[in-house]
Amino acid sequence: MLHSAKELKGLDIVATDGEFGTIDDLYFDDDHWTIRYLVVDTGGWLSGRDVLIPINALLGGDWRNEKIRVGLTKKQIEDSPGIDTDAPVSRQQETSVYQHYGYPYYWAGPYAWGEMVFPIALGEATTPDPDMRCGETGIAQDKPPGDPHLRSVKEVAGYKIQATDDSVGHVEDFLIDDRDWSIQLMVVDTKNWLPGKDVLISPRRIDHVSWDEQKVSVNVSRAVIENSPEYEPANAPPFGPKYDLYRRFGTPHG
Repeated sequence: MLHSAKELKGLDIVATDGEFGTIDDLYFDDDHWTIRYLVVDTGGWLSGRDVLIPINALLGGDWRNEKIRVGLTKKQIEDSPGIDTDAPVSRQQETSVYQHYGYPYYWAGPYAWGEMVFPIALGEATTPDPDMRCGETGIAQDKPPGDPHLRSVKEVAGYKIQATDDSVGHVEDFLIDDRDWSIQLMVVDTKNWLPGKDVLISPRRIDHVSWDEQKVSVNVSRAVIENSPEYEPANAPPFGPKYDLYRRFGTPHG
């Protein structure tokens, strides 16, 4: 099932022994365009400290009651390494988080989740070389020195979209597959030049990301995007064939 990042924000997070906070942000890996962590606002608990919860820890979503359950105790979360969520998260910090929870590193192996296709918790952590990287998407990146690969969904929302021949709007939201937590589609708001229209574009159509300029360049023309069907989330289910023009694992048309 696909969920929007905006839909996920504010959901309650429930440990094995009770609720402990709400989702404030999502961190994604800009090599695979896959969500790696929930950033959880703990409110009054832990003096309001934000904590990183690896996707490996998720047991599933109770979407009707707007809750996500994790296979961790509140004590485990309380003792987790402190992370400054206002600064880039280093690979060393990620390693300390994964070692604390005992999960295998997602960056060590041939798949998007290391040795696994899906982010299933496997108990004891492996101890691969922390510098190992799995295959990249081929999307060009402008990365500041020391910035490994994690990006904030809140940060990227608002980035400009550059088509092959014109600027066409900005990133409004992301649609995420809850099986492997891959970002399947970007919601692009084109209201600056198309009256009231949102469209969907797959990360596979991204040619280049300039993080310094806050711009996402896609390898399709303005006309192709202009002729794409309008994304209307209120008309559920919104993901029939006409919305699959830019589906991540589909074949693009146009």
